Amino acid sequence: MTPDEIEDAADTLFAAEHLNSQTGLLSRRFPGMTMDDAYAVQARFVAKKIETGRKRIGWKIGLTSRAMQDALSIDTPDSGVLLDDMLFEDGATVPGGRFIQPRIEAEIAFVMKAPLAGESATREEMIAATDYVAPSLEILDTRILRADPETGKARVVTDTISDNAANAGLVLGSARHGVDAHDLRWVGAIVSRDGVVEETGLGAGVLNDPITSVLWLARRMAGYGQQIEAGDIVLSGSFIRPIEATPGSHITADFGSFGSVSVSFD
Repeated sequence: MTPDEIEDAADTLFAAEHLNSQTGLLSRRFPGMTMDDAYAVQARFVAKKIETGRKRIGWKIGLTSRAMQDALSIDTPDSGVLLDDMLFEDGATVPGGRFIQPRIEAEIAFVMKAPLAGESATREEMIAATDYVAPSLEILDTRILRADPETGKARVVTDTISDNAANAGLVLGSARHGVDAHDLRWVGAIVSRDGVVEETGLGAGVLNDPITSVLWLARRMAGYGQQIEAGDIVLSGSFIRPIEATPGSHITADFGSFGSVSVSFD
């Protein structure tokens, strides 16, 4: 994509979010779009938000499960940027109309106390850089239609990456744990909507270990001259399928001894 096309795509996403209305598939509009192009669009989209006064508070990692990667015919996760106005308190109620088509995923969040950078970052360095881990919910939303209305073609990974990896919000549970206090592969959650269990899963669904997911992010970011900073929140990836957050719904994730987290939608 040319610089003008990247800017145009970012403008389209920014307008869609402002108007609370979805736009067409960027992959159809720019059929030659690569993953590098998509990350360039994401960077401009996020920059436009920061220009309005928003601040970066961390990162999200997506497409960490084999099922989701197979669905999009890729073999790598993706990532997006967390901003300050995306953070909701545990038990908060999201105002009606805040999002277009919100969905919920359960994840293990990492909060960092030191930077983590470099293609050669190690597991030991990642553990040392982590302040604590916590139960969390990610709120997904999409400024891009899930499927093209004319062809029926579903959006692809370049659409998702461009759209800040479909990120819209996050909720951190109040529980705090040392990163090595639990085997995160075996940390799981029972996720309910309005008292009905919708999904269950284990941390192992995230690249076999959520720590591996955060290491992937640190190594990928090195190629873009970026790094995870002290104080950053990192959502390591979902181990359940997305749950529709319909108006009036109440979503709870019970992580057992690891804690719990909930959010409601007007």
